[in-house]
Amino acid sequence: MTHSKQFVYLKQRGAVLLISMIFIIVFSALAVSMATLSGTNVQIADNQRKADGARSCAESGLQVVRYWLNRVSIPGTTAQSQRFAQTATSLRNVMAASGNTNITTSYDGSRITIPPVTLNYARQQSFSAVITQIDADTLQLDITGAYGSLSRTIRTNYKFGTRSHSAFDFGVASKGPLSLAGNVDLEGANVSVEASVYIESNNSNLALSVIGSSTIAGDVSIVNPIANVLLQGGKAGIGGETGQAAIDHHVFLGAPPTDFPTPNPNYFRHYATNVINSTTNIPSGATFENARIVSGTNPTFTNQVTLKGVTFIETPNVVTFAGSATIIGIIVGDGDPEDDSGTNQIIFHGNVNSQPVTNLPNEERFADIKTETGTFVMAPGFSTSFGGNFHTLNGVIAASGIKFYGNAGGTVNGSIINYSDEAMTLTGNSDLYFNRSGTDHVPAGFIPEIVLQYAPSSYSEVVF
Repeated sequence: MTHSKQFVYLKQRGAVLLISMIFIIVFSALAVSMATLSGTNVQIADNQRKADGARSCAESGLQVVRYWLNRVSIPGTTAQSQRFAQTATSLRNVMAASGNTNITTSYDGSRITIPPVTLNYARQQSFSAVITQIDADTLQLDITGAYGSLSRTIRTNYKFGTRSHSAFDFGVASKGPLSLAGNVDLEGANVSVEASVYIESNNSNLALSVIGSSTIAGDVSIVNPIANVLLQGGKAGIGGETGQAAIDHHVFLGAPPTDFPTPNPNYFRHYATNVINSTTNIPSGATFENARIVSGTNPTFTNQVTLKGVTFIETPNVVTFAGSATIIGIIVGDGDPEDDSGTNQIIFHGNVNSQPVTNLPNEERFADIKTETGTFVMAPGFSTSFGGNFHTLNGVIAASGIKFYGNAGGTVNGSIINYSDEAMTLTGNSDLYFNRSGTDHVPAGFIPEIVLQYAPSSYSEVVF
């Protein structure tokens, strides 16, 4: 008998389907998670892009505002308590001069606000700024860049500082024409640029004449765009060249106007305590200290006179040095820079031995004056002439009408500033050597500009 084998199969229908569904659910969940994570990453990346864009807008705004603030200047006589208000006014003027008439700054007594400035309208990119004063010498600038709804703010500081007027960047700066005739040389004591010349000559088309063997070592900048330059004589030269080449290569017409320094003669008045008037005896070899020459005295100083400290000359006056003179200090005239009449005069017929104020005796009456460096003659409204030799004139010469003649010549430690529209003339053998190296401060008695100086080390990003 044959036995047959029977196999029993357990039926588990749907197991594969169930497992497949589980895998589908797992992979779907993973897909959803990855999609969500990807979308989040995209959003994070977009936010980061916009945040970087906002910071980039702030950086752009910083450069724009720096451009404006670098052109802000206020008078040096501005009281410390009024500097911030004057800064607001100057900034408004700078922006208007730059053509930004659609941007109106506001000042409420404690802050200067620059409203949003659009950089890209389609992308909603802009910047705005707020300036506050955090102490007497420091302003804080906050620049906020915006990209859509995101913003970033960067902060930096500015310090109040001073800057001398650009006329001091020249050996000679004259509002009127300049005339050289004879054997006159304008040289740089160290480099030729120290003898560069600036001329406005708005009332005369003959701005510069160089006649004979006269030369100017530096270049010449002339504001009057239609001015004429006369070089007469085979050796007459500018910038090391002669003839038309000298004019073509070293004379620049239509030059931008420079800033002439504002003199403040009354700054020195309190030093001059000893009176010289019509009854004062002025013998040969006399010495005067901290003298005030009274209006209308018209004194003549005879040979070998010595002036120490500040010599203050009231208008009107004609002061004459008939012989040689030793001047250890500063000569000051209280005239008006706009006065070209020649009514007031300072005349040096003889040789001048000029010494800096630092050579004054170490005595109480000279203690403060010894710090007033950089100025030899400050005489706005005075016609000033030199007819004798000098080894060195220790500081700036500023007057309204300047003349060198005869054998006058030597080194000028500073610039010559002519406020007069009349011609400044040098004749004879008046060789001048300009030494302007190492000049890093405003000469005594001149009112500097107050400017804003960027402090890059103060840069930071502000987190609110």
